[in-house]
Amino acid sequence: MWEQIRANQIRSAILVVSMGLLLFLLGYFIGLYFFGDAVPGVIIALIVWAIMGLTAYFQGDSIMLSISGAKKITKSDHPRLYNVVEEMSIAAGLPKIPDIYIIDDPALNAFATGRDPEHAAVAITSGLLQKLNRDELQGVIGHEIGHIKNRDILLMIMAGIMLGTIVILAWFAQRALFLGGGTRRRDSKGGGQGQVIILLIGLVLMILAPLFAQLLYYAISRKREYLADASSVLYTRYPEGLASALEKIANSPVQVKSANKATAPMYIVNPFSKQGMNLSDLTSTHPPIADRIRILRSMAGASFRDYEQAYRKLHGKGIVPNSAIALSTSMPVTPHEKISDEPFDKIENTRETSNLLWNINRYKTIDCDCGVRLRIPPSYQATTVQCPHCGRIHNL
Repeated sequence: MWEQIRANQIRSAILVVSMGLLLFLLGYFIGLYFFGDAVPGVIIALIVWAIMGLTAYFQGDSIMLSISGAKKITKSDHPRLYNVVEEMSIAAGLPKIPDIYIIDDPALNAFATGRDPEHAAVAITSGLLQKLNRDELQGVIGHEIGHIKNRDILLMIMAGIMLGTIVILAWFAQRALFLGGGTRRRDSKGGGQGQVIILLIGLVLMILAPLFAQLLYYAISRKREYLADASSVLYTRYPEGLASALEKIANSPVQVKSANKATAPMYIVNPFSKQGMNLSDLTSTHPPIADRIRILRSMAGASFRDYEQAYRKLHGKGIVPNSAIALSTSMPVTPHEKISDEPFDKIENTRETSNLLWNINRYKTIDCDCGVRLRIPPSYQATTVQCPHCGRIHNL
């Protein structure tokens, strides 16, 4: 596995350098046009990139979780979820169990974030927690743990920050260009023609740089989703768990309310997708769900080699790095009856999820003798509350 991780790190470095060069060129022509000198534009671009890059590295996970409205939970808040994350972390050989967060959203989705396995977190929506059984939940958590193990999460955060920097600079340059401004130096040798050439090159870069950067970002993201699926099967030894979870997610019409273009690639499924599984698109951050499900359900075993064979049958080419395949041996799929240790009760699952949301939102719970359970919001200022059923007064 270390060879696969190393290969991912090398590709990540190439991606970072490539997007940095693209940003450099953009700053270069912005400087030539607006300042008459490339140096100021390059300096501005690099300063912005450095600030955003350092912020992404040290605070990217906190920003991502904050934007998503995620709230941290402990084992006592939801023992079943904590146990699943713990099991998948042990299976993946992570040095530390990721922090667990819940997003109060009826949509079905999840993501992982953090700069390395020692500083990682997984976040799932309340809708996902409510709708999935244990096998399906394991499949989703295994997928996110796969992103952590494969060091995908830092890459996606850094790429997202650099993409955002390029888009911001290009937008600023376009606005300034059309509103007028810029240093238009014309010397005695006829600098006007050279200025026009610089202007045209700058316009092309400002328009195409964000598009090329975003397409490259999407392409990297799509490949890593397949590898995370393969990792999930390796950890759970049950491909049907993830396949069934993806099917439920695909058939859900609810979109993640807190998601945006910067955070979308982090989710297990495109948070902007509509109901149905035909989600393939050139600019999609994720591969088609139908393809992912088809690959999972055609696997003969639970190893990287088995996933590679299933992927080749569908696409005619490989996806798993050769180093990972060479170290992989065929593993049998665990029968379903040996995995499930509890029946799936929709009512109990809903009640369990609802109680979790009450707790993380700091509602107080009072059980009246008449059988009514009162939920008191944190904004409630009075020192007593009356039961609406029996009229009994309770002290807070």
